[in-house]
This record gives sequence, structure tokens and C-alpha cells, in this order.
Amino acid sequence: MTKIRPPAVAGAFYPENPVQLQSMIDYFLDEAEDDGQSNPPKAIIVPHAGYIYSGPVAASAYARLKKQADKITRVVLIGPSHRVAFAGLAVPSVDEFATPLGNIRIDTQTVAELATLPFVHYLNQAHSMEHSLEVQLPFLQAVLKSFQLVPIVAGDASADQVRQVLEKVWGGPETLIVISSDLSHYHDYETAREMDSYTSRLIEAKQYENLDFDSACGRTPVSGLLAYARDHDLSVKTVDLRNSGDTVGDKNRVVGYGAYVIN
Repeated sequence: MTKIRPPAVAGAFYPENPVQLQSMIDYFLDEAEDDGQSNPPKAIIVPHAGYIYSGPVAASAYARLKKQADKITRVVLIGPSHRVAFAGLAVPSVDEFATPLGNIRIDTQTVAELATLPFVHYLNQAHSMEHSLEVQLPFLQAVLKSFQLVPIVAGDASADQVRQVLEKVWGGPETLIVISSDLSHYHDYETAREMDSYTSRLIEAKQYENLDFDSACGRTPVSGLLAYARDHDLSVKTVDLRNSGDTVGDKNRVVGYGAYVIN
């Protein structure tokens, strides 16, 4: 019997109706600027708030995958845990993740290989209500042709543990790495802009050791990607940097969002 992780935040973070959801994503992607570069990103960092808040920023990275869409057959998706406390990294023991746009097959072989690492554990509780991964799935379904998913939730883990996972799964052009993270939380507009600009400079310089918990809620998976990027001399570029004051207007207490591409 196929084991399926059903959507947990459809109707809250994004539309539950598949037609409305597809229309919203298509609008974000159409509005996003594509810099026209011939080499699509190997990895991206994208935000995970409700679509009305962070969708336009996420789309600025996803739009750059269009040229590679028919080549990508596996997505490794890593985001922070918001609801369950645990040590290390968590993978699910299910066969599919469902969204209003359909079901996505889990790359169970890769998941099983990762679970042999001492800090990677099967833990469905970490996945059942986690939005940091789920909000990325409809974007991936809209942009890519057909792919399998390796979903990973980061708990109390280190940058080096995430880096070790990436060493195992990096692969070639068939594999896309997606790191899910917002930036600063609940500061006024100008304070958030200053903080997020500084964080983006650190990310582009791959100085992950200087990121703290106020920099990004996904600091651990972001740091692991930056550690890998530094080891392999990859470039990191900011393609969008805004906050909820830019997307929905209220500038008293905002959340920061950045989109980054890695090659």
C-alpha cells in the first residue's frame, strides 16, 4: 500500500484549489525576471512563507530553472523544523508527498542511503505538519517536468552534517538542490532591510560561520549549502531581496525573504 504524506498547509499558506494555485504560481513566474543566463542554477535558496508574502521572491529563483526543467529528475529539498524538536536530520518513511497539484514520488532509495548516516533518522513527525518543505512543492511541480523528491527536515544539526548529506546527493544536472529559509523576523521595515542586506552579503561571501539565529530561520541548511559551495568553489548570487512590507504593505513588523542561486 502506498504511504502518502498529505498536504498540511494547503488553504493556509497557499490556495487549496488546484486551479487557483496553478494560476497564482504562473503569475509569480511570469512576473519574475529571468536574467537570461545560459546556465540554470544547480542549487537555490528560497523563502517559505505564505505565497502572498514570499511567493514573488521565491519565483525569482524558480523562474531560472525553466531552461533546465526537462533535465532535472531529482530534487533534494532541505528546510528547518518549525514544530518538532529533534537532533540531526529527518527523512520520511512514505512513498509520496501530495499537494493540490498532484502527488510527488519520493526517491526512497536515496532516502534509505542517507538514513545510513548516524545523524539522519526516519521521523515522520518532523514532516507531517512542516511547511518549510511543503510550500516549495507546488512551485517545483509547476516548473519541472517530472521528478522524484528527497525531503529532509533539519533539526538540531550542524552545517557540516548538512554538507555531508550534500556530498552524497549533489549529483549532476539531473539533481536540483533546494534550501528553504526566510531571513529576519518581526522587525520594522528599515531594520529588516539592514539586517537582510548584511545577511545576503554573508551568504554571497559564503561566510556561514557569521550567520546567527536572527539572520535566517533556515540557518542550518543554508550554512550547510554554503559550506559545500565554499569547499567546491561555487558562486552564490542574490537574485531577489525583499520583505513582507514590500509584498503586502504593512511595514511595522515584517519578515525578510531572499532568493539566491548557486552554480
